Amino acid sequence: MIEILDTTLRDGEQTSGVAFTSPEKLSILRLLIEELNVDRVEIASAKVSEGEYDAVKKMAQWAIKNRHIDRLEVLGFVDGDISLKWVQETGCRVMNLLCKGSLKHCREQLRKTPEEHVADIKKVLILAQQMNIAINIYLEDWSNGMLNSPDYVYFMVDQLKDCSIKRFMLPDTLGILNPINTSEYCGLMKKRYPELRFDFHPHNDYDLAVGNVFAAVYAGITGIHTTINGLGERAGNVPLASVVATLHDHLKIKTNIQENNLNMVSRVVESYSGIRIPNNKPVIGDSVFTQCAGIHADGDNKNNLYYNDLLPERFGRSREYALGKTSGKSNIKKNLEILGIELDDESMRKVTERIIELGDKKEVITQEDLPYIVADVMQTENADKIKILNYSLCLTQGLRPTATVKIEIDGQVYEQTAPGDGQYHAFSKAIWKIYNNIGKSKPILTDYNVNIPIGGRTDALVQTTISWNFNGKDFKTRGLDVDQNGAAIKATVKMLNLIDNM
Repeated sequence: MIEILDTTLRDGEQTSGVAFTSPEKLSILRLLIEELNVDRVEIASAKVSEGEYDAVKKMAQWAIKNRHIDRLEVLGFVDGDISLKWVQETGCRVMNLLCKGSLKHCREQLRKTPEEHVADIKKVLILAQQMNIAINIYLEDWSNGMLNSPDYVYFMVDQLKDCSIKRFMLPDTLGILNPINTSEYCGLMKKRYPELRFDFHPHNDYDLAVGNVFAAVYAGITGIHTTINGLGERAGNVPLASVVATLHDHLKIKTNIQENNLNMVSRVVESYSGIRIPNNKPVIGDSVFTQCAGIHADGDNKNNLYYNDLLPERFGRSREYALGKTSGKSNIKKNLEILGIELDDESMRKVTERIIELGDKKEVITQEDLPYIVADVMQTENADKIKILNYSLCLTQGLRPTATVKIEIDGQVYEQTAPGDGQYHAFSKAIWKIYNNIGKSKPILTDYNVNIPIGGRTDALVQTTISWNFNGKDFKTRGLDVDQNGAAIKATVKMLNLIDNM
């Protein structure tokens, strides 16, 4: 069993531009512990700010109430009792003491000899025992220590191994390791100190962090530090989702992590952090369970020839089949089956040709677009029950934006005007006024993304993708137009017709 410490709330918040509010921190903590079942959570650094102090107190109060307080950890410093008092006053009981793991850091940053540094650490350990605070030790820059001054690393551990330290934590602080030397250095630590508990704390500067975790665990390390979505300084830390999938599938080693909630928690942290998850991010990216090539969809129809162990259902997701110039009949057929649409061979050929034509124009086609494409190709009447007849968007300096909308629903025409915080927001409010008046349900907008082609051409088509949740179902609609608001309105009309049939 591998123990997971997640440090999204401490190391992850060192991502450029990321700062979680106190309610967001508490929300993330609850998700990490209650939804993912992370073993330990590093929630903050001591002495950062008054705001951080208040946030940690609230997290500690929640943890005490729910009997999780021993799972919360705070980074502290070799500063006598200053960090210890800060931790104690917040209500926390575990401190991760930041010590130097390389001779260069000890001499040049602390301006101390190894003997002096050890003496200072031992003073903190004695005080921690008196204050009933458990201590783990970070050997900061341990990877460079093993590379350039291994005797210093061994001196430090030799001097501290018999003290009251629960875990020795081995950071690749600058992300310099690769799987080969990670395995070598971790193996040396385990062989020399078989009785000690070691954590490995990787950074992703060379995009090797997941491979280094594999190597560390293979060498016998039993604790791994992660962040949600790989948040962290520079290139970030190792992402929890990738670590869990690698440990479970490749090393056949268990963790306590609830896989089925990984995607949900990742999306919440994405929202709080403002850092978007890349579409091709393993396990949690939008596209990673989407088959694009038609031959892959054909293979899935023939005993799942293109499946691997990363089944999307494990992570609360589902497999999708992309529509575009490379999709072919098999992808299109898969999507039509989901929608309950059957076509003869000639109609299928025409629909396929139209999708390839749209794909060549770089248009993104979704499952929700298929009924429109089928209706157009077959020259049948658009069956939409909801149509925008007219709209006017007004933006005036010094005044709130307003929108007037005329909409047809089941043959009945309605009109409303509403102000908003932006033109699209005003448009939405006018629509929802109408929906409220006639008693129709409305969805929740969960994400809004605009894709503007590079180059600054004013006549370029803008694609707006809006994510929705309606009655517990998540879906997306897209619109294409030369105007951003026009694209968003087209995506919204698609959504209105979709939910009308749900």
